[in-house]
Amino acid sequence: MPRTAAEFRAQLDKLLSAASKLEFVAVEVNAGKLHRMVGGYPGPTHRMPMCCEAMRSRMTKADAIVTQPPRGNGASLTVRYRLPRSGL
Repeated sequence: MPRTAAEFRAQLDKLLSAASKLEFVAVEVNAGKLHRMVGGYPGPTHRMPMCCEAMRSRMTKADAIVTQPPRGNGASLTVRYRLPRSGL
C-alpha cells in the first residue's frame, strides 16, 4: 500500500512529541527507520523521496542534517531536531 506524505509527517510528529515529553533537548531521526515505522520499506513501492521531503519539511533553523546520501534522498538521511518544538 503506497504511503502518503501526511503519514510520514504524522509519524515524525509523533516521535518528536514523545521525545519532547521525555524532556529530550534533541532527537535524531533516520529516514530508513522512519519509513520502516510507517511501512512499505524496503520494497518495490517504497516512498523514500517522500519520506525525506517530509523530514525536511519539519526542519527549522535550529535543526541540522547529520548525514545524507550523495543525492540527498535515501535511507541514510538523518536529521537532528532540536526540542522542544512549538505546536507539538
